[in-house]
Amino acid sequence: MMSLSAVRLLRRHPCKALMLVLGMLLAAPARAERLGDIASFQGVRANPVVGYGLVVGLNNTGDQTMQTPFTGQSVTNMLSELGVTVDGSTNMQLKNVAAVMVTADLPPFTSPGQEIDVTVSSIGNAKSLRGGTLLMTPLKGADGEIYALAQGNVLIPGISAEAAGSSVQVGQTSAGRIPDGAIVERKVPVDLAKNGSIDLELKNGDFNTALRAMNAINQVFGSGVATAKNSRTISLQAPIDDASKISFLARVQNIDINPAAPKPKVVINSRTGSVVMNTNVTLGRAAVAHGNLSVVIDNNPIVSQPNALSGGQTAVVPNADVNVQEESGALQVVPNSTDLVDVVDALNRMGATPSDLMAILEALKRAGALNADLEVI
Repeated sequence: MMSLSAVRLLRRHPCKALMLVLGMLLAAPARAERLGDIASFQGVRANPVVGYGLVVGLNNTGDQTMQTPFTGQSVTNMLSELGVTVDGSTNMQLKNVAAVMVTADLPPFTSPGQEIDVTVSSIGNAKSLRGGTLLMTPLKGADGEIYALAQGNVLIPGISAEAAGSSVQVGQTSAGRIPDGAIVERKVPVDLAKNGSIDLELKNGDFNTALRAMNAINQVFGSGVATAKNSRTISLQAPIDDASKISFLARVQNIDINPAAPKPKVVINSRTGSVVMNTNVTLGRAAVAHGNLSVVIDNNPIVSQPNALSGGQTAVVPNADVNVQEESGALQVVPNSTDLVDVVDALNRMGATPSDLMAILEALKRAGALNADLEVI
């Protein structure tokens, strides 16, 4: 729990509070990680499935079938399967039906009869799926086989309202979820140990981490049980029988190691303006000048009034004032820093906004002063 002084510091000086928290994190000793948290066994993964279906029961918020003809075709085909014949020349205007794509992830070792969550997303011009029910939809894998059947009431997180030409929307209304909305019909085979060998794959490839993991496993089970193939994959000699194999894999997951420090990296999200850097980022000594160029356009229309009895008409003449301003960008020295707190402090002293910070970091990387990988997403 935070102390009262820490809360006051957070309210009055958020930047100082951020650096305090970063300093506390950097001062904390390195903690060992479970192999099960930083690695996974090859083949033990989820499998995506997808299907096309219909959501019915909407309150006049479904697809406009004139613009999305596939919705009407899908309804006709569905009714035909149920024994209802619809004249092909009939122009159906169904505002309470929406065509959707249904997606889900089939967890590993899933057996027929188990239930999984599904996501329902509109592919037409439906305004909202709120209150709708997904009709039975087969979910297929990459091999074209049906692995699950989805059906149920769609839960929509957002809400929308419209009246007298005005509308308001909060959250997403054209996509939702159905908890336990699909029943698994087919099992995905998983061959854990082929010929008595199984690969352990690190989530972040690193030769030092792979070497430490190999040595830790051999220390527990004996020499030769684990062999590092590369910076990410470690080959394990597992028992043949299932009971011993499960016990072996469980013990491997619970082994603690000290993974190597991650590579210095700065991640920039160009859409949200977020900038995130890990603890190993450092800066070399550099000088930075960054100024903003702003263009302001003001629309000042002029009203032209004709003389009395002239027969003319009052007219509005457009008039625009364009002003270009360039802020001063004094050259500032960024000191050499070997600590993340120093990096944050140096960048904060420049008074850079998130947008400016992205440009400055890119320039520092190009100049060789940013000792980190720069990733833009």
